[in-house]
Amino acid sequence: MAHHGALVSGFHHLTLSTDGAQEDFDFYTKTLGLYSVKRTVLFDGTIPVYHLYYGSRNGDASTIITTFPFRKPGVYGRRGTNQSRTIMQTIPVGAADYWVDRLNARGVPATKGSRFGLTRVMFHHPCGIPHELVENPADVRAPIVNTAQGTTSQTAIKGIYGGGIAVYDLASMDEFLTHGMGLSQEAKTEDALMFSVPDTMGPHSVVEILLDNKSPQGTWMLAGGTIHHMALNTVTEENQIKLKAQLEGMGFTDVSEQKDRNYFKSMYVRSPGGALFEIAWTVPEGWAKDEAPDAIGTTLVFPPWFEDRRAELMEGLEQASFA
Repeated sequence: MAHHGALVSGFHHLTLSTDGAQEDFDFYTKTLGLYSVKRTVLFDGTIPVYHLYYGSRNGDASTIITTFPFRKPGVYGRRGTNQSRTIMQTIPVGAADYWVDRLNARGVPATKGSRFGLTRVMFHHPCGIPHELVENPADVRAPIVNTAQGTTSQTAIKGIYGGGIAVYDLASMDEFLTHGMGLSQEAKTEDALMFSVPDTMGPHSVVEILLDNKSPQGTWMLAGGTIHHMALNTVTEENQIKLKAQLEGMGFTDVSEQKDRNYFKSMYVRSPGGALFEIAWTVPEGWAKDEAPDAIGTTLVFPPWFEDRRAELMEGLEQASFA
């Protein structure tokens, strides 16, 4: 079905709970060649945990991967079904072999595969979360070249391709994604569905639903080794409010109130397949709210409401050089 006046345009970011902070930073900035966009702390609850953001140099939407390195509390999540499973980023067509070689050379076992007719490089984050680099010919975005890390316009990651969600039942996700979120089903196999995310920049991102009725239920709490949520970009507050109303009108009444994430405003909704989705829009100042625009991601910053706890949080944070 055609979606006129889509309320989302691409992804905003993807967020996962990882393990050690330094290994996480090294994995995204060195192994994968993304830039550090923001280093701050978890805004929810009281545990001192970093919140790290990676993406393009300017922190463009739909390039951002964020992590909570959760080694400190010693809480480890369980990967399973009814849970987001795979983080996917786009690479230029023809770059898969380069990445297989690069990753294996850096001690990250990687293999080449295919799903929905697209070549992919498959590997794992050091904490065990599956990652894929997907050759997507429809993606016209410029690669995120990082000369210091050896990536070029022929090889560099372009941004988010999407996420894979493991579910016990494929059908339950269809109405949520098509009628709820406004995505379009593009492909179907016996054990997977692929939905495209509407985007003003042309078609370049997807949500893949993967049938898994064998694994145990995965954990939903904020815990190491699991993906926490996928965030779609509503671009404006008006679209976010309309989307919340649309979801609630369908009976998805557990859409959260708006939460202030300092750089963006978020609402969260649990999909029928278990995976948590966020709908978000960036505030006008964006990443430059607390760092100079040409120096984002270079210092540790706290939201205004945590300034009085800075010393306490600093003491509790895992030691990492971020260099």
